[in-house]
Amino acid sequence: MKLYRPATVVIGVIFVLLGGLTRLGEPEQVFDKQDRVVTSGTIGEELEYGDSKLTITRMRFVKSFQADESDDKMVQTKGIFVAIEYDAVRGGKDPGTNSVMLRADGGSVYEPVTEVIGDSVSFPEPGFAQTGAFVFEVNPADVTGLTFYLKRTQFFNSLAQDLSIDLAVPSEEIAQRSIDGAADEYVMPDETTRVAE
Repeated sequence: MKLYRPATVVIGVIFVLLGGLTRLGEPEQVFDKQDRVVTSGTIGEELEYGDSKLTITRMRFVKSFQADESDDKMVQTKGIFVAIEYDAVRGGKDPGTNSVMLRADGGSVYEPVTEVIGDSVSFPEPGFAQTGAFVFEVNPADVTGLTFYLKRTQFFNSLAQDLSIDLAVPSEEIAQRSIDGAADEYVMPDETTRVAE
């Protein structure tokens, strides 16, 4: 029977630990889709997110937006803005952290305009509901099949739930009609918190 020197065993253990830490540092490599459950829905549909709930209440195409009423400056774009309003109801369990994005059938992924707006859904304290909004700057040529996507931040290799909400832009014709009818201005609504029903 051959015995290994303690130094060899220690070095082997260190390499195994470093390999695990490296994989945790690269979550795209570790957390494949088999450990993520995606719940799909549409605008106006209340979706379960653990024991919390999320509803996308409104989507609008707009040409410019204002971060708040106290600021006279309108933010402009050469593309188009998509404003998304939501209602989040917190259950008893912590829904954890998340990030949001828009995805189009053409493969584009859009993140919120983060200079003035957060990039995650804010869930209030348990038993309360909160409204909020995001604004995304998008390419007008790539909005067909636009989907709002909420991805739960995952730190451990456990089952996570994501949300995918169809924003009702099924064809290029409807996309162009929506862009042509875009509102000139959009004022970000204030976040409001209320007792959940």
